Amino acid sequence: MNYEIKTNDKFRFIEEGEGEPLMVLHGLFGALSNFSDLIEHFRHKYKVVAPLLPLYDLDIFHTTVVGLAKYVANFIDTGGYDKIHLLGNSLGGHVGLLYVLKHPEKIKSLTLTGSSGLFENGMGDSYPKRGDYEYIRKKTELTFYDPAMATKDLVDEVFDITNNRLKVIKTISLAKSAIRNNLGEELGQITQPTLLIWGNNDNVTPPFVAKEFNKLIPNSEVHFIDKCGHAPMMEVPLEFNKILEDFLGKLKEPAATIA
Repeated sequence: MNYEIKTNDKFRFIEEGEGEPLMVLHGLFGALSNFSDLIEHFRHKYKVVAPLLPLYDLDIFHTTVVGLAKYVANFIDTGGYDKIHLLGNSLGGHVGLLYVLKHPEKIKSLTLTGSSGLFENGMGDSYPKRGDYEYIRKKTELTFYDPAMATKDLVDEVFDITNNRLKVIKTISLAKSAIRNNLGEELGQITQPTLLIWGNNDNVTPPFVAKEFNKLIPNSEVHFIDKCGHAPMMEVPLEFNKILEDFLGKLKEPAATIA
């Protein structure tokens, strides 16, 4: 399903449907296509908003999780969004956490899936030599429980990033900033209802990370999905959407009742 990419000032984003805003933030090697099943499912009940994060467009000093969180803050202010259901995968979850901590009044609920912010395994101890397609293919496959999810198009996309010197520098900058920016001591400040959806076979942010988030965020619940890796909304979209729909359904404003 192809959606129109809209522009507003310097921002590029997808916006589909009407209702309370459900805003999704993609990860470091993610793209809006990762959320195609989610967008299609929820656009009938919510205003699904997906900004394209400027992973490679910010200057090097602002190519950090904090810089991306400021970008999201500006995007939300420009679009006039409020009472947002915020969802982030991987680095997008980390950016979402930073935003919630700074602007809690804007957020109605938070959903994290494979989020960084406490711990994550990166691409490895060293970055691959340019042109090592097989290495990139294997690393991309490790994102999923089912290696067939790492399609040629997806591997090609990651491979292209690793062959662009500037993108490599910015990718490393973002990854290092995520590792430095540990939020363990701040998560207790989050009061919004929080949903954690995690793959039991996540190699990047293993299940113990979800348990730690669940322990540190007061009003949180965690759901684990078997035979699923780091991107549940891609690998098991039906189960992911059902868990999210049930969670959001509990937060809908109750109909007025006659006393």
